[in-house]
Amino acid sequence: MKINFLLLILFIASNSYSQSNYFPSEKWETRSPSEFGYNEEKVNQAIDFVIKNQNPGNKDLRVEILKGFSSEPYHSILGPTKKRGETNGLIVKDGYIIASWGDTKRVDMTFSVTKSYLSAVTGIAYDNKLIKSEEDYVSNYVWDETFDGYKNRKITWKHLLNQSSDWNGSLWGINHWEDRPDISKEIDDWRSEPQKEPGTFYKYNDVRVNVLAYSLLHVFREPLPKVLKKYIMDPIGASSSWRWYGYENSWINLDGVMTQSVSGGGHNGGGIFINSEDHARFGLLYLNKGVWDGKRVISEEWIKKSITPSKTNPEYGYMWWINSKHGEDYQTTDWKNVPTNIFYGSGFGGNKVIIIPDENMVVVGRWFGSQTESTFIKMILESK
Repeated sequence: MKINFLLLILFIASNSYSQSNYFPSEKWETRSPSEFGYNEEKVNQAIDFVIKNQNPGNKDLRVEILKGFSSEPYHSILGPTKKRGETNGLIVKDGYIIASWGDTKRVDMTFSVTKSYLSAVTGIAYDNKLIKSEEDYVSNYVWDETFDGYKNRKITWKHLLNQSSDWNGSLWGINHWEDRPDISKEIDDWRSEPQKEPGTFYKYNDVRVNVLAYSLLHVFREPLPKVLKKYIMDPIGASSSWRWYGYENSWINLDGVMTQSVSGGGHNGGGIFINSEDHARFGLLYLNKGVWDGKRVISEEWIKKSITPSKTNPEYGYMWWINSKHGEDYQTTDWKNVPTNIFYGSGFGGNKVIIIPDENMVVVGRWFGSQTESTFIKMILESK
């Protein structure tokens, strides 16, 4: 009897991490920063810093996108865009909102934070055995010509997730070499660049990210927004205001039904449009290792894989950025003054979902000014 009692105590203790937090219902409870030992005046100073140093760019994001990617030879807008608002965000501690600024219910584009959601959807496929292993060749799951070619056929799910695939080809009318080309070279150099062995070279590339989304569509046999809603957003109590878009030309005939393949960012328009509170729920899910209010949503195994540094880029996991002490950003910016186990989703224009395990905290910010988010995090942590 004593042994059984001890086992029960150990079981409860092992699950206390995900049970100790408050999980919001439709209405999110707030608390004062001082209740958790943070100096409220200093927290407000940090928020004032963000507001004063917010992204000064054009709020017409169609204009801003075209300007931001003007080095790409044939860049165009293929998906929807939306004029953005002012900076907004919130700080969540132990599940409670302890500070916020701006309109946190406003729906805006989130650009490449979408990739972190795409990673989560891949995790759903993995957890449900639709993908047996991320080490599997994607060509075994996608039977059209997408992965034709000797090196393309060797691309695994892991390569697509950590952006080391070096997939070659064209998707939705965009060639792989058009995305973020080396401006020190000419267009003929971009076209003729030899394809590298998958898994040996990191290159951030939205065309290849969209190949991942397209491949997952073949696995699930239903639109990815429906998958995200059913398996993640509904279980965590997200609002109904978010949307996930693809391009005007990214429709395919899937089992006799015209279905849109979504994009993994807003580089050419599209991606996830969402408010900051829904972002914070998603971040809270990851903070709690895939558990929401006692219920498993994503496996802890997948969460761990997602935030494990890649061999080709120690600052990148499965579409999450990692504050690795071996990474370039850690060495050259204020990220080295905050915990190394911080991980975050990051998007064009200063969109961030930041998870700080050491503080049991999630920080969401929209339209941060350049390089201000790490200073903001440092100010918050030093307010305690």
